[in-house]
Amino acid sequence: MGMIANWYDKAVLPHLIDMACGMKAIGKQRAKVVPRARGRVLEIGIGTGLNLCHYDTSKVTELLGLDPAMQMHTLARKRMKEAGLSVELLGLPANTIPLADASIDTLVMTFTLCTIPDPLPALREMRRVLKPDGVLLFCEHGIAPDAHIHRWQNRIQPMWGPLAGGCHLNRDIPALLREAGFKLDELNTGYVPGPKIFTYNYWGQAYRG
Repeated sequence: MGMIANWYDKAVLPHLIDMACGMKAIGKQRAKVVPRARGRVLEIGIGTGLNLCHYDTSKVTELLGLDPAMQMHTLARKRMKEAGLSVELLGLPANTIPLADASIDTLVMTFTLCTIPDPLPALREMRRVLKPDGVLLFCEHGIAPDAHIHRWQNRIQPMWGPLAGGCHLNRDIPALLREAGFKLDELNTGYVPGPKIFTYNYWGQAYRG
């Protein structure tokens, strides 16, 4: 069973995630925040590089991509070439960021917080490396405001998580950001096209607070 799970995680899951996260509606969400990135940028959970086509290269001086899932990096490198971007890939989890305090101008986090096993330490680490005048740009899916949708998110979570690389459908994104010390400067919410248990989105920007 362990061999099958390992094969699934390495050979199948990256392509399933790439397909799901590459849907047109999700791409439109990415395009709302990623082009705002400027200066020295750290993308948390770069995955297969689906954000790379959305960066404004005239604003970005350096781009670093953090993701412990090394099996995703093959697709990311392909997209780097397509986008004409040079990216330093860091194969580490978000609770271990090998960067100095206050050294990043922009943090980019899209459809990533759902998969981080312990999100608060990771968010506090992100806050540590962000400059006092830096910004966190985020777009995430999470807990739905409608009670019946929320109940279904809770019901299927135990089955969904292992199949979807540890994805959590029911995380309260604004609450996590605030608890980690971020100040929400802009917060937009709403369903995007697709099944409602998967598609309630939160996007905007936050500062160190």
